[in-house]
Amino acid sequence: MDNLLLLLVLFAALFALAYAALNFILVRKLKEGNERMQEIAAAIREGANAFIKYEYKIVAIIGVCIAAVLGVVISWETMIAFLIGALMSSLAGLVGMKIATYANVRVANAANETRNTGKTLKVAFRGGSVMGLCVAGFALLGVLIVYLVFGLWEGMIILDASGKLPANLNPITGQTYTLSLILSGYALGCSVIAMFNRVGGGIYTKAADMGADLVGKTEAHIPEDDPRNPATIADNVGDNVGDVAGLGSDLLESYVGAILSCAILAIEIFSHSAFASTTLYAKMVAFPILFAAIGLFGCILGITFPLVKRKLSDNPHLELNLATWISAGVTLIFGFVLCWFLFSGEAEDQLSLAGFAIGRISPWVAAAIGIVAGIVIGAISEYYTSYDHKPTRAIAQASKEGSALTVTQGMATGMISCMLPVVVLGVAIYLCFAVGGMYGVGCGAMGMLSFVAATVSVDTYGPISDNAGGIAEMSGLDEDVRRITDKLDSVGNTTAAIGKGFAIGSAALATVSMMSSYLYTFMNELLLNLFSRDVLVGAIVGAALPFLFSGMLINAVAKAARNMVKEVRRQFTEIPGILTGEAKPDYKTCITISSQGALKEMILPAVISIAFPVVCGFLFGAYFVGGVLFGATVSAIMLALYTGNAGGAWDNAKKFIESGGVEGCGKGSPAHDAAVVGDTVGDPLKDTVGPSLDILIKIMSTVSLVCVVVFNQFNLAALLGL
Repeated sequence: MDNLLLLLVLFAALFALAYAALNFILVRKLKEGNERMQEIAAAIREGANAFIKYEYKIVAIIGVCIAAVLGVVISWETMIAFLIGALMSSLAGLVGMKIATYANVRVANAANETRNTGKTLKVAFRGGSVMGLCVAGFALLGVLIVYLVFGLWEGMIILDASGKLPANLNPITGQTYTLSLILSGYALGCSVIAMFNRVGGGIYTKAADMGADLVGKTEAHIPEDDPRNPATIADNVGDNVGDVAGLGSDLLESYVGAILSCAILAIEIFSHSAFASTTLYAKMVAFPILFAAIGLFGCILGITFPLVKRKLSDNPHLELNLATWISAGVTLIFGFVLCWFLFSGEAEDQLSLAGFAIGRISPWVAAAIGIVAGIVIGAISEYYTSYDHKPTRAIAQASKEGSALTVTQGMATGMISCMLPVVVLGVAIYLCFAVGGMYGVGCGAMGMLSFVAATVSVDTYGPISDNAGGIAEMSGLDEDVRRITDKLDSVGNTTAAIGKGFAIGSAALATVSMMSSYLYTFMNELLLNLFSRDVLVGAIVGAALPFLFSGMLINAVAKAARNMVKEVRRQFTEIPGILTGEAKPDYKTCITISSQGALKEMILPAVISIAFPVVCGFLFGAYFVGGVLFGATVSAIMLALYTGNAGGAWDNAKKFIESGGVEGCGKGSPAHDAAVVGDTVGDPLKDTVGPSLDILIKIMSTVSLVCVVVFNQFNLAALLGL
């Protein structure tokens, strides 16, 4: 990567961060509204800041321990790269959460002052754009730092006199390591923070949400964000720590994983294949990083469009889709130009040996396939989760017959919704492989997330709008304001489901690429015999792991939610003036319950996701772990699609009833009570389990790639001669 291209990547990252800072300042300058609105917003902000502070303390301790082990067992460079990745992911989550706690009240005030959906949407989207730009900017900046420091300045990407990749020696273990392990360390740092943020934030937000719904809505029959509900502030805090901070770290990890899985695979392909062009090797490593920079410029244009447009329509979905389509379109066009000129001058026989089936544009075609696949998966998710379509409306109609049929219909919808996205993923993997081999599959993952800044901006707008609706309700603003925020929130639920489709799709492609790199570390060809003893048993065990992991998360949410339900019931009983409006509820106790529950329960599932493949490796060896990765990936893809789509459909079925979509049924009706139960069942599925599963498979493949150089030779099975 020459100096001019390096400057392009650096400029893209810094420009995105500067644009995010500008939008942060512009949001802060807007009015917060009346004194009551400011008081509520301050309470939400205080709760979110307190939680993230304690969570990051715990994560820092665990992260330092992991870094120390990496420094001893693998290399000091891998340790530093891990810490850089953890820092970038933490910063993205923190900044995104900060802007969300400032933007929520300003969105509510914009709705109150303008009574215009388009103007209110612009405020919410500007707030969301801060998170989107920070995710891509911090991720790309970290990748560039690691590439510069260890790839160029330390010379680990520069071939030696014999045309081979340099390998350093760990003086403690005697094992050699290459740049692949250092890049994997950066990805692992991002993954660890993402796992804790997603799990901890997900447990927090869903415990508060379920407690508020089960007692407030179904027992006391008060509105969702009624100020009389003791759990309502905790619920709104949860939106920020789970759906914003967790989302940002999650998508940053996905973005980094997609870029680096492609770059790492390029290094491994060069080391294990017949093509000898050193310039082609360097270009294959650089391409995903450069394409990501092009995508970031495309996102900046896409994000700017609705912000500078003089008048936004009253159709939030259309405006948000336009921002995404512009970002994807610009990325595709300029990505083609990049690919055409970057790979020019390379001999056709060398391109063919590297797996490029259609010449120099093969990586771009694979990336384009990934982009198209992501859009199609998103559209399928929208069909199954939006109340504009038949599946979600069928769940709403089923609610008239009671909560059992609501849950049954939602489960069926979620299960059915898995098939089409998996077919799309299968076709995408097949085509990407046909076009560019395993490197093409990596390019597909990278393409799917190349415009992540736009998709995260759209995703983050959702919880900001949800919080705005809560503040409007608690402040006593009139129904017109709540109608605007509810409309924005409903679209946010659908965009979140679309974003989760992108996340699991890219996770599948990136994990396949990372698994290929994993196999290359101890094999000379990509042949994993599924019916060999170790691989088959590993695959069966691995397939069960996502279910164990999901069950632990649901149990954690249920445990914290039970404590929340008890507390809300206690306050309603012991402070009877709450429901008449004569006494104020104790919000702080509910916030404490959610915080303590999340911080306590998040550690074990997160540690298992990191430790499981490592323990299996040191017990049974590399082939067993290969089977574990295969089984877990296939299982997690289905489970993530099911949980995300079922949960989103239940939520929007409830909103469809609340909007008057089911004749004779509205808020407080038996059908609405049944829909609330369905929504409550879906809460931990769509906002805790589903988003965590894509991190699970990537963190497992990354930590396996980092540690395989050790456990391939040092494991109990080998010691016993098995």
